[in-house]
Amino acid sequence: MAGTSSPEAVKKLLENMQGDLRGLSLECRKKFPPVKEAAESGIIKVKTIAARNTDILAALKENSSEVVQPFLMGCGTKEPKITQLCLAAIQRLMSHEVVSEAAAGNIINMLWQLMENSLEELKLLQTVLVLLTTNTVVHDEALSKAIVLCFRLHFTKDNITNNTAAATVRQVVTVVFERVVAEDERCKDAIDQPAAVQGNSNRRSVSTLKPCAKDAYMLFQDLCQLVNADAPYWLVGMTEMTRTFGLELLESVLNDFPQVFLQHQEFSFLLKERVCPLVIKLFSPNIKFRQGSTTSSSPAPVEKPYFPICMRLLRVVSVLIKQFYSLLVTECEIFLSLLVKFLDADKPQWLRAVAVESIHRLCVQPQLLRSFCQSYDMKQHSTKVFRDIVNALGSFIQSLFLVPSTGNTSATPNQAGSNASGNTGSAQTNPGVLGMGGGATVLPAFEYRGTWIPILNVTVQGSAKATYLEMLDKVEPPTIPEGYAMSVAFHCLLDLVRGITTMIEGELGEAETVIQTTAEATSLPAQSSEQDLQSVSDQSEKELVSRAVWEEMVNACWCGLLAALSLLLDASTDEAATENILKAELTMAALCGRLGLVTSRDAFITAICKGSLPPHYALTVLNSTTAALSSKSYSIQGQNVQMISPSSESHQQVVAVGQPLALQPQGTVMLTSKNIQCMRTLLNLAHFHGAVLGTSWQLVLATLQHLVWILGLKPSVGGALKPGRAVEGPSTVLTTAVMTDLPSISSMISKLFENSQYLDDVSLHHLINALCSLSLEAMDMAYGNNKEPSLFAVAKLLETGLVNMRRIEILWRPLTGHLLEKVCQHPNSRMREWGAEALTSLIKAGLTFRHDPPLSQNQRLQLLLLNPLKELSNISHPDIRIKQLECVLQILQSQGDSLGPGWPLVLGVMGAIQSDQGESLIRTAFQCLQLVVTDFLPTMPCTCLQIVVEVAGSFGLHNQELNISLTSIGLLWNISDYFFQRGEIIEKELNKEEAVLQKQAEEKGVLLNRPFHPASPFDCLWLCLYAKLGELCVDPRPAVRKSAGQTLFSTIGAHGTLLQHSTWHTVIWKVLFHLLDRVRESSTTADKEKIESGGGNILIHHSRDTAEKQWAETWVLTLAGVARIFNTRRYLLQPLGDFSQAWDVLLDHIQSAALSKNNEVSLAALKSFQEILQIVSPVRDSEKPETPPAINVSVPLVVGTTTATSLGRSFMRTDSIGERIGRYNGSEPPVITDEIEDLNLWWAAWNSWYRIGSESTRPPITCDKLTFIPSQPFLTALIQIFPALYQHIKTGFSMDDLQKLGVILHGAVSVPISSDASPFILPSYTEAVLTSLQEAVLTALDVLQKAICVGSEGMQIMYPAIFDQLLAFVEFSCKPPQYGQLETKHIANAKYNQIQLFAPAEWVALNYVPFAERSLEVVVDLYQKTACHKAVVTEKVLQNIIKTLRIPLSLKYSCPSESTWKLAVSSLLKVLSIGLPVARQHASSGKFDSMWPELANTFEDFLFTKSMFIFSTPPDNLSIQEFQKNESIDVEVVQLISTEILPYANFIPKEFVGQIMTMLNKGSIHSQSSSFTEAEIDIRMREEFSKVCFETLLQFSFSNKVTTPQEGYISRMALSVLLKRSQDVLHRYIEDERLSGKCPLPRQQVTEIIFVLKAVSTLIDSLKKTQPENVDSSTWAQVIALYPTLVECITCSSSEVCSALKEALVPFKDFMHPPAAKVQNGES
Repeated sequence: MAGTSSPEAVKKLLENMQGDLRGLSLECRKKFPPVKEAAESGIIKVKTIAARNTDILAALKENSSEVVQPFLMGCGTKEPKITQLCLAAIQRLMSHEVVSEAAAGNIINMLWQLMENSLEELKLLQTVLVLLTTNTVVHDEALSKAIVLCFRLHFTKDNITNNTAAATVRQVVTVVFERVVAEDERCKDAIDQPAAVQGNSNRRSVSTLKPCAKDAYMLFQDLCQLVNADAPYWLVGMTEMTRTFGLELLESVLNDFPQVFLQHQEFSFLLKERVCPLVIKLFSPNIKFRQGSTTSSSPAPVEKPYFPICMRLLRVVSVLIKQFYSLLVTECEIFLSLLVKFLDADKPQWLRAVAVESIHRLCVQPQLLRSFCQSYDMKQHSTKVFRDIVNALGSFIQSLFLVPSTGNTSATPNQAGSNASGNTGSAQTNPGVLGMGGGATVLPAFEYRGTWIPILNVTVQGSAKATYLEMLDKVEPPTIPEGYAMSVAFHCLLDLVRGITTMIEGELGEAETVIQTTAEATSLPAQSSEQDLQSVSDQSEKELVSRAVWEEMVNACWCGLLAALSLLLDASTDEAATENILKAELTMAALCGRLGLVTSRDAFITAICKGSLPPHYALTVLNSTTAALSSKSYSIQGQNVQMISPSSESHQQVVAVGQPLALQPQGTVMLTSKNIQCMRTLLNLAHFHGAVLGTSWQLVLATLQHLVWILGLKPSVGGALKPGRAVEGPSTVLTTAVMTDLPSISSMISKLFENSQYLDDVSLHHLINALCSLSLEAMDMAYGNNKEPSLFAVAKLLETGLVNMRRIEILWRPLTGHLLEKVCQHPNSRMREWGAEALTSLIKAGLTFRHDPPLSQNQRLQLLLLNPLKELSNISHPDIRIKQLECVLQILQSQGDSLGPGWPLVLGVMGAIQSDQGESLIRTAFQCLQLVVTDFLPTMPCTCLQIVVEVAGSFGLHNQELNISLTSIGLLWNISDYFFQRGEIIEKELNKEEAVLQKQAEEKGVLLNRPFHPASPFDCLWLCLYAKLGELCVDPRPAVRKSAGQTLFSTIGAHGTLLQHSTWHTVIWKVLFHLLDRVRESSTTADKEKIESGGGNILIHHSRDTAEKQWAETWVLTLAGVARIFNTRRYLLQPLGDFSQAWDVLLDHIQSAALSKNNEVSLAALKSFQEILQIVSPVRDSEKPETPPAINVSVPLVVGTTTATSLGRSFMRTDSIGERIGRYNGSEPPVITDEIEDLNLWWAAWNSWYRIGSESTRPPITCDKLTFIPSQPFLTALIQIFPALYQHIKTGFSMDDLQKLGVILHGAVSVPISSDASPFILPSYTEAVLTSLQEAVLTALDVLQKAICVGSEGMQIMYPAIFDQLLAFVEFSCKPPQYGQLETKHIANAKYNQIQLFAPAEWVALNYVPFAERSLEVVVDLYQKTACHKAVVTEKVLQNIIKTLRIPLSLKYSCPSESTWKLAVSSLLKVLSIGLPVARQHASSGKFDSMWPELANTFEDFLFTKSMFIFSTPPDNLSIQEFQKNESIDVEVVQLISTEILPYANFIPKEFVGQIMTMLNKGSIHSQSSSFTEAEIDIRMREEFSKVCFETLLQFSFSNKVTTPQEGYISRMALSVLLKRSQDVLHRYIEDERLSGKCPLPRQQVTEIIFVLKAVSTLIDSLKKTQPENVDSSTWAQVIALYPTLVECITCSSSEVCSALKEALVPFKDFMHPPAAKVQNGES
């Protein structure tokens, strides 16, 4: 404008105008004078205007009609040259806008004429264009005329004119509408006009429109009329018109000026009422047409679709939908449905292609799609348009694969313009390879079940650049290259997905930020205004609406998309295409996830997962999802779309071969590069969209697990995957391509789990749950076989845990719970191992992680972290426990100092190891414990010390490894030392803790419950230690028992002083006595089977080769230990209230041990008895001895009313023992005892001693090989205890007690000994030595006797009892005591030289002779001292002595030992020498009456041994000296009779004297029995003895002192018997002599006869010496009667007999008297 109105331009215009006019006048000068004139007047006119007006242009415009006139006239000449000049000039005027409306009308009329004359057509068009574009003066009819002019020129025959006109028409139409826009711009500021009436039915009512708008309205309306082949209303003069052109014009107007239609209701009305029906009408041939249908099937021939119109209609529809969707909702629904229909397989290929292009145009407009969704899919009764579009695309793609495409029906075999060379046949047989200069290149393509479709590069991403929709010049349908439609459809899908997801995610993002900001705003403390709140609620409402739309969009499209994409993914052979498909699936999955649409999300993820795995791979998670999907089929206007299953033929490069992860893997599976591509997509999905995966983690992870397995990736430390070799089956084969990929895949997988730290808590839980269930599946698969399990899930659980340490609390329970309860308990060892590895790594990482607040301040978290470690103890698999313990060891080494409250858990783990869990486990656990004891005792809370004790104790009880048990006892000792050293600190801390607990307990109203409660906490610690050691003291292994016992007693000994006084009560009763009870029980029930060896090659000593013997050792040790404590701590124990009970219990234990059937135990028990008896009893101050007591007690013992200050407590005195014994609760202050109680203790001891003695010495009732007989040392020890004990109880020792003692002494001595022990105990038979037992017995009696001696009168009545006891022992010399039914061998026969190992021992009776003889000596001694004692007299002691001595005396040579009877004789003589006077003294009292016959019998038995024993006669080997010596003893006895007894006959009972006489009588003759037996033959002659007897007999028989006739009669009787006897012997001898002939008679007979002969001579001698009056006449007669017999003997041959006979005959000379009458009288 400025260009044409500047002064220079105006000047130039004027010049040009004048030049034009001049030129015109020149041209018309000849032919057209009127024109020339007009031109010239025009020049003048111009000049005038120029001269007169300042605004020349305005003036020109005013007068334009005149100015233009000459030129119009010039045009009227129809001369080409003139016409051209005129038109040029007119154009110049127009371009300077100096044409008025009238002038313009004139110009147009002129142009119309030219047009009708077909002159200067191109110039005409140019002029019209200039006229209409430069200004807006042309209106209404003029305008319509100009437009019609252009249209008519368009339909000329000239091609150039044609095309130019078309272009002009387009431009003119545009100009008309641009004017409307400009007009609206101008009027915008004016007041809005009232809207047109909506219901106006007059289509031509345009009265409300402004001028330009009116023109445009009329034009557009007529265009519609023309396309519809109706007459125009406004464009008068149109002759012809084509639909194609009309449609193009409509499209351009609609496309370029949508605002006109949207702002003016009149125009909108046109759209609805004219355009849409028109389009629908024109579409009808396309709708009805079916490819391949014959005409005969329908009555009327169907009009064929016409490409140019169809294509243009689709363009119009695209514009309508794009620009006027909001106005034409219903109509668009129809258009869209048509579009969908055009995709049907029975439509022509070109139609499908353009339809796809149209749809593509929609797909790149997400907002439009959104509107569809809102307007149709979300309305109740509307077509689901959006869904149908997507499904139609899917169906379309599917149909392309199912019906092999051959271009369009009229395609030539060699298609022009196709990218694929050759016909379809060759394309199928040689898929995708083009022969190009020898080198083969693979075309990108889809291939499915033999159908091969190339992928063409049809469009740039995100723009719908159409090919066939732009073919406006084509009349015939074009040939569609193979793959074109597929490629466009493919891009439709991609753009659709891209558009929707970008749009929704953008809006979602906005919504979320809004929510966030509002949330922040509302969370501010200041009250937000109501307006704010209102906006928030609006916002959320809007958000809800949007959300509904988004969800509907996704729900509508996902099925179709998924079906199509899955199919394409399966068919794709091109990496880029695959990538795009996967990207689409990924974005859809992520979007569904964000919107929380689980089903669709899972479906897309499943598709990617399936793509990652080999075809038909059996993976249940995926299959179930697909089954659910494939059961739905999607109906698209009556046509079904089925989910197509993947094809199995794959034309992909195989990059890996591996084993499937299945229960029974069948062969191998192959992975292609596409699988790997899908896997990467899957990883990206999980990587970037993990937060929205929710439950689909399951699918993703399951797939990854299988891929990882097939690729042979195995977990390494920390859970990362590394390539590893497959364990079994054919090894995994990987190409180099994959090998290079593996590290990146592995790191992507790891990154994926690292990224879990950015997930929110809920998503993280989803991930963990998925991993857990995946792990469960892997575990199920690993059941029942030893194959390598899949460890993917476990490894990844570990990885996830490690990266989420900062919020470990929220995932700790599910994570560790799964590992603990499932994985670690799995039977497959590899699986378990990883479970434990994961769990322990997590625990270690958790403890080392720098939490905020740190663990030291967050005890709850620390315990939470350590708890799974403890839980592992419930799993019995040793490999798990090893891992657990290694973890503990590492924790101790790294965190030992900071465990704090975690100590109980850690110690609990060590303590949970069971004996049956294998050596290495126990060893590792023990290593941990050792570390704790050596390094960490000071750092742990004192409350944990008790647990340490428990744990150490439990290791002692493990029976796997003896060394560990022994070392653990050592640890307990170290622990006790630690307690001792740190006592004060520990005590303080424990008391503090106790106070807290006490308070808590009181608040809860419960009692504080802990072991050994009333004791102080520190004492409790000690008691726990003692109790543990106590348990170990009864361990099954002897070494452990021994070690524990020693440690227990040493500890109590060394550290017991730390205990509070009252705690000793517990030590005694709960620890020591409890232990004794258990040991006693175990010992008595122990097995007697022989143990061959002690494990390994250790030989066991025979004294320990049965369990019983080993227990015996323990019993010994324990009892000794307890006794020692009683002994050394008596000063502490006695003040406790129940010392006497404790004493009784201890005695009971000693007693049961002493009576146990084990020599070792019983002997040791007595030693302990001895030990406690040596205890010095407390004495009163007044009686304190000057010398210190035998036992050094560290605490001075102060008794009486003073207090024992060192004990820190005062003691009260109580008097009644009963009271004191009755109080057994130990809670009252303990009391120091006095003598009465002391005496009670001693008497209790005596009772125990008596029980032990009586039980142990009582002979067994039955007697078999296994009879237990106490040993000599035991008995000795037992008896040796008595003297010491007696000292304490002698004051109350009664006769009863003496009786009891006697029984025991007697029993003890009677016990035989075992033959295998005898060589060690017995002296050799010949030595007369006492055994120590016998010594002890005699000592005991000696002690008694001495005590009685100095004791009171009352005690002396005990003498007879002592005599009885001793005499009983004396009897043993001849009658060894019988021990029950036991058969004992005489010592001489014992086989102790050839002990047979397994034969039962024989029992040997001791040689009691020395003992009996010693006892006899004691008796004699004692009797000498006590003979006159009243009790001795009363109790007939002398008689008893004699009675006892009678036994050896009567046996004489039959005594076991010769010394015995000799000693007996000498003793008898001694005793009688003292006792007889006493007896005579008491003759009158009758106390000795019964003694005399006893004495007589004794003499009788001794002097004339009647024993039936073989050895009763003197032994053959007795030398003559010996014999004479023995004879002299006999003589001594006779002399005693003659000196001590016979002289005092008047004090002695007559019967006795008679017996003595008879005996002497008997002694005077050699032969003792009338009948000769074998036994008597060898009797030697005791001539001396006979003589003395005879003499004594005669001396008394014929003594003058015969006082009574009775006595004399006895003497005579004796003589008579004597003579008769002699007569018999002589007679028999004569008989035998005669019979024997020359044979000499036996020596014995000869000896006997000699003896008789001597006796006869002695008798006669004696008779002669006696006073005659004392001899009876008949005696003489008997003497003389011997004579004839003697004479008969003369014939004997033995010289000895002869000499004896001679001596006997000689005295008879005194009887030689002359016969007297008296004699004859006597005969008569």
